Amino acid sequence: MTDSSDPAPTRTPAKAQRVLVLQGGGALGSYQAGAYQALCHHDFEPEWIAGISIGAVNAAIVAGNPREKRVERLKEFWEMVSAPVPWNPVTSGDRGRTLFNETSAALIATFGVPGFFRPRFPPAPLWPQGTPQSQSYYDTAPLRTTLERLVDFDRINDLATRLSVGAVSVTTGNFRYFDNFEFKKLGKKIGPEHIMASGALPPGFPSIEIEGEHFWDGGIASNTPLDYVLDAGVANDLLIFQVDLFSARGPLPVSLLEAAEREKDIRFSSRTRMNTDKNKQVHNARKALRELIGKLPDDLKNDPTVEILCDAARENTVTVVHLIYRSKNYESSSKDYDFSHIGMVEHWGSGERDVHLSMRHKDWLEQPQSGETMVTYDLTGDGTEPPGDKKE
Repeated sequence: MTDSSDPAPTRTPAKAQRVLVLQGGGALGSYQAGAYQALCHHDFEPEWIAGISIGAVNAAIVAGNPREKRVERLKEFWEMVSAPVPWNPVTSGDRGRTLFNETSAALIATFGVPGFFRPRFPPAPLWPQGTPQSQSYYDTAPLRTTLERLVDFDRINDLATRLSVGAVSVTTGNFRYFDNFEFKKLGKKIGPEHIMASGALPPGFPSIEIEGEHFWDGGIASNTPLDYVLDAGVANDLLIFQVDLFSARGPLPVSLLEAAEREKDIRFSSRTRMNTDKNKQVHNARKALRELIGKLPDDLKNDPTVEILCDAARENTVTVVHLIYRSKNYESSSKDYDFSHIGMVEHWGSGERDVHLSMRHKDWLEQPQSGETMVTYDLTGDGTEPPGDKKE
C-alpha cells in the first residue's frame, strides 16, 4: 500500500487545476466580467467555474461559449442590462455621485432592467394569495430569454467546462449545487432554470421550480461557492481565482446610508479567512494522521481500517487569489441594484485593473507550497499599491 506518512509532494500553483469562483452581487457583477477579460489576457483559462446569483449568470455565459466569444457575450449582457444616462455625473463630486447612484437605483427599482427583470403589473400585493405573481415584486422571464440567447447549454452539458451554481430550497432551507459534471452521472442536464434559481433573490424575484422543488438565491445561505469547490475538488491541486463583490473589511460608518452599506457588505462577504483557518486545521489533522500511520507496526499497516485512514489522510494543495471589489466613497447600500451604464463601466474597469495588479509579478505561480495545503493571496490591497506577497 502507499505510505501515507510521506509528506505531500511539493507542487506549484501554475500546475494546478484552474478554477474561477464568482460571488453574488447584482449590478456589481460587471467587476467579475472585467476580471475575466483581464484573466484571458494573462492566458488563465478556467477548467471549472462556480458561481452564485449574478456570479452564476456570468459563469454560465463563460462556460456556455467557446473561448473566443466569451468576452463578447459578457459585454453584450452587461451592455444590455445597464441603463445609459443623459448626463455625466463623474464631475459632480462624491455627494453628487451618491445622489446620482441613489436616483439610478430608484429608477431601476421602479422600471426594472431590460433583459433581466420587469415589475409585475398589477403589483404583487394585488394578486390572489398563493399565486406565483403574489410572491415577488418582479418577473424574471426576460432573464430566461436572455440566457437562452447568450448561453449554449448543449456546450455546458457536453462538459467542455465544469459549471457549478448554488441555490437554496425554499421549503427545506438546504443548500444545493447544480453541477454539470454531477448531473452527467445522473443523466440530467443544466438549463436556464438552474441559473435563474441561483439568482432568485426574494422578495424581489420569484422562486424557480425544478423537479417539483422551489429554489431561491444561493446567497441567502452562502454568497460564495468556495466551500463547495474545496469540498468537491479534493482530487486535484487547485489554483482558484475568487472574485468577490463585497468586502468583509471596511471603515466605521458615519451615517445611516454608510451603516446600511456596511451591513450589506458584511452579510454578503466571503469568509475567506475562516475557510483558510478551517483548511489549515484539517491539514494539521491529516498531517498528524499520516505521521501516526507511519509509526504503526507493519502488521497493522495493511489492516482495512488503516486503508480507510490512509485515504482520509491524503490531501491536495489549494492556492486562492482573492480579488475583491472595494466600494467607492460615493456608493451606498443600493450599489448592487444600480445598473447605470457608468457604474457598469467603472466596475468592469476595476475588475480588469485588479487582475493586472495581481498578475504583475507572476513569481508566486512558481512558488511551491512547502508545508501548507492552502495559501490565500490578496495581491491588490486597496487597489492603489502594487501587489506584493500578501497572504491572508
